[in-house]
Amino acid sequence: MRAIWKGAVAFGLVNVPVRLYAATGEHEVTLHQVHKADGGRIRYRKVCSIDGEEVEYREIAKGFETDDGELVVLTDEDFSRLPLSTEREIEVMEFVPAEQVDPILLGKTYYLEPEKTAAKPYALLRGALEQADRMAVVKVAIRQRESMAVLRVRDKVICMQILLWPDEVRAADFPILDGDVSVKPQELAMASSLVDSLAADFDPTQYEDRYSAALETLIETKIQTGDTRAVPAPAGEEGESGGGEVVDLLAALQRSVEKARGSRGGADEPAAEEKPRARTGTDDVDEGDEDASDGGAKRSTGARSSRSSGTKASTSKASSGTRSSGTTSSSSAKSSGSAKSSGSAKAADGAKAKPAAKATSKAEGDEPTPRRTRRKAS
Repeated sequence: MRAIWKGAVAFGLVNVPVRLYAATGEHEVTLHQVHKADGGRIRYRKVCSIDGEEVEYREIAKGFETDDGELVVLTDEDFSRLPLSTEREIEVMEFVPAEQVDPILLGKTYYLEPEKTAAKPYALLRGALEQADRMAVVKVAIRQRESMAVLRVRDKVICMQILLWPDEVRAADFPILDGDVSVKPQELAMASSLVDSLAADFDPTQYEDRYSAALETLIETKIQTGDTRAVPAPAGEEGESGGGEVVDLLAALQRSVEKARGSRGGADEPAAEEKPRARTGTDDVDEGDEDASDGGAKRSTGARSSRSSGTKASTSKASSGTRSSGTTSSSSAKSSGSAKSSGSAKAADGAKAKPAAKATSKAEGDEPTPRRTRRKAS
């Protein structure tokens, strides 16, 4: 058993630390309401009558409606300020004869188990109750509700039985009982004889719940004959608060990883596109150098290389009457060298820096090439 409460019995100047356990439990077969067609569980949701929206537990308060139609709303903070002096204490008020306690007042019963250090005061209280043949009337608070209760001994255990408050017992108001009913002595004697014939000592173990036994037999028979169906998986039961999509943690994490990879790949695409352009520009410089030595047949390729390197300062050394397409062969070679000296951050530009330098030295040592270009242009 699991303790549902922990406190102490205040017996005069003696405190007996105890734990509270439920002494009773129902043995009924647990049945759920299901949909006859597909076996789905019937669920009940807490819905506001004003806006029709489902209300979460933390948003629920308690209210008291007055006779004139006003509503008093009470929150958890309001309840926390209410006094409960017996919250962790079972306070003994008095000892009364057992026959004076009306059974109609008796409610749920609990067992009191002493703590390891309280075995002796527990035995002292138990012995006093047995010797006096009385019940101890106490006050206790369980689950934020203060109640009366009685302590009595059952076997070796002290039991606490919750009592109803006097105003919680309804009065029997049946006018038919107020009328005079005549009973003949012979009928009374016959009834008394019947009572004597059924007289016995009370033994509750000789009785059984025939309905529950028959229900369990019916269920077992259906199981043995295969008259069962698989429990249906509720649609959106996990993570659903109002018909929304079911949230699968693993799938959500997988989508997050893919999204992160996609954003990283998108950021790297421009750099990946620039690398081929850098290689092409360098190759064009080499091609332009080769063409310049052969007579400048591919000057336009050298011009594209000059634009990709981003520097055109060297073109000012050429003749002002010469077209820019004819002079870019030598300027592209020099611009490749200047691109190397400017410290480009591209890895591809750094990889091609040495071939560009060789092309530059070749172009600088080849002075007749620009002169041949000018004669052909003229």
